[in-house]
Amino acid sequence: MSEFEPKIVAFVCNWCTYAGADLAGTSRTKYASNVRIVRFPCTGRIDFMLLMKAFENGADGVIVSGCHPNDCHYTSGNFHARRRWIVFRSLLDFIGFDTDRITFSWVSAAEGNKWASLVNEVTDKMKAKGPFTDLDKLDCSKLKQLHDETITE
Repeated sequence: MSEFEPKIVAFVCNWCTYAGADLAGTSRTKYASNVRIVRFPCTGRIDFMLLMKAFENGADGVIVSGCHPNDCHYTSGNFHARRRWIVFRSLLDFIGFDTDRITFSWVSAAEGNKWASLVNEVTDKMKAKGPFTDLDKLDCSKLKQLHDETITE
């Protein structure tokens, strides 16, 4: 039987983290190939229900990464993302979700090595946790209801 290889989805900022991941690749830095990148203009534009959708579609872990604070291409998008993450994390705790499966980080365009280290660290953590199979056990109706109420307001 082969060793478990986790599926990790990374929601990243176009201007910093994506460029940092590109630098890691062009520098031929070795890191795990388990991550699939979804590029956004800014982490402030990420609807956190997309994170749940990633798990619903088979992800074992998620990375959300953008520009360092005070270095956002759109001035304050990373602050917006951080505030939303704090609220979303408390909601995930409320429904019993293992928030260790989501990693929030800052990686600049010049930090290719940091991106590689982050990917390796998250991959190792997800290997230790094993496949994510708890989605059916969660009461996501509360989360969906809160999301729908927020969108309509």
